[in-house]
Amino acid sequence: MTRTLESKPCGVCSTKMVFELDGDTICSITTYNGCNGSSKGISALASGMRIEEFIERCDGIVCERKKTSCPDQMAKILKRYLDGNFD
Repeated sequence: MTRTLESKPCGVCSTKMVFELDGDTICSITTYNGCNGSSKGISALASGMRIEEFIERCDGIVCERKKTSCPDQMAKILKRYLDGNFD
């Protein structure tokens, strides 16, 4: 069953992230108002990837002087989803 999640990331240029999930697999990730090429690249690489693998690979990645990044925010959102803490 496919599920669509939407969340607002914190501390990054992107203002919204939308995830399409099929069970524990990522179908797509769409970001709004972030770095266009990077966002498309992340989505293309994540498509078909298991949520846990994405979290493992992207958790803790930082962007320049920021303490987070779009991939890190995606991982945090997906962690909340897996923990049942998604609003």
